[in-house]
Amino acid sequence: MKYLAILLNKLASFLLSLVHRGGSLPGQLALKVDANILKELKISCPIILVTGTNGKTSTSNLIASMFETAHKQVVTNRKGDNMRAGITTCLLKAASLTGVVPADYIVLEVDELNIPYIIKSLPVTALVVTNFFRDQLDRAREMEQLIQKVEEAIHDFDGTLILNANDPNVVRLKDAAVQADARYFAMERCEESKAVNKEASEGKFCPRCGGKLIYDFYQYSHIGEYHCENKDYETPATDVKGSVKSIRDRQFISKDMEFHAPQGGLYTMYNCMAVLCVADFFHIDMQYAAKTFETMDVPDGRNEEFNFNGQKCVLNLVKNPTGANEVMKVIEEDQDDKTVLLVLNDHAQDGTDVSWIYDTFFEKLVNEKTVHIICSGTRCYDMALRLKYAGYKERIEVEENLEKAVASLKNADTTMYAIATYTALQPVRKLLRRNEK
Repeated sequence: MKYLAILLNKLASFLLSLVHRGGSLPGQLALKVDANILKELKISCPIILVTGTNGKTSTSNLIASMFETAHKQVVTNRKGDNMRAGITTCLLKAASLTGVVPADYIVLEVDELNIPYIIKSLPVTALVVTNFFRDQLDRAREMEQLIQKVEEAIHDFDGTLILNANDPNVVRLKDAAVQADARYFAMERCEESKAVNKEASEGKFCPRCGGKLIYDFYQYSHIGEYHCENKDYETPATDVKGSVKSIRDRQFISKDMEFHAPQGGLYTMYNCMAVLCVADFFHIDMQYAAKTFETMDVPDGRNEEFNFNGQKCVLNLVKNPTGANEVMKVIEEDQDDKTVLLVLNDHAQDGTDVSWIYDTFFEKLVNEKTVHIICSGTRCYDMALRLKYAGYKERIEVEENLEKAVASLKNADTTMYAIATYTALQPVRKLLRRNEK
């Protein structure tokens, strides 16, 4: 059955490539033939899984590119097919017909809910966890329930955890994985750090005793430096730590080296710190990471830039309050006049529960520099209402037709921002790329 599953995956992948399509269908077919096909693969290299609510696509792509820059052969699901079928598609496509996966490293982005299956099916060397936030309540449910699923999956994991030391909900994974080693990365207090934080926050209580977590400072949301009031829990000592030199110029320092983040925002520097922690663990010269940060192509919809009539347009994916708040900060920092397109969909892949928009600080758009906001998507009227509640009194345009909404944005004579949920991202991107100049 193994050989048939691999052959079927390769054939389906080839046929899809003829029509310039990808996706997880080949893996779905392979799993129907052999549900345990991943366990039957012959893998002799390190396997690195990357998971978390935000940043896993960018982080896994950066890790893979760093290894490639260091002249290593890498197998990775760079397009972000991070569920069981997508990962199966990726690995079987790379495998020989006998199931051998030739690589120096395998780097896989994995959806949090798929960690239980993947970590039991592959000989995983390291699990990188970026952060945990509330996300897609209809699918992932509350964050605590999601974390418990991951904890159950790793209780007998004996590899290495590479964890964000500034997220107490990530650090707690080490308690669950008693056989695992742990490496930690973090960012030091910087100009954006705050003593008090009003953003959506899930890091309020100690995961060991339930006592209050006291923060020395917040970076964003519940990310920061903390300790339990009962002294049961605190930010662990870090293996790799960064310090911000300039948020605006994307510069930070770690291990006496200066780095330039590939995208704006403090959250991007956290992605880079995860990469540097992986480099440190696998003894990869950090010069390769530095070069990767400088040359890495930005994933679709992650501060992706376009140009229309001499004006910059920035496209961003949003899917939960924390990620959206970071995008709001980037827009707020821009002191030019701005036109903003907000596309809110509520399909299954977006999350059918859109209440998260009330946990996002759209109030940051309420200023004289935001001259025009366009709302589109299946829940465009909900988005417009949210802006009214935020106090935005300038021009709000509600356009159900996405093509017309994007055309309205492109006609602006200001800096432009397009913000889209998951299923809207590629349609918006396609329309932005049409006649770009």
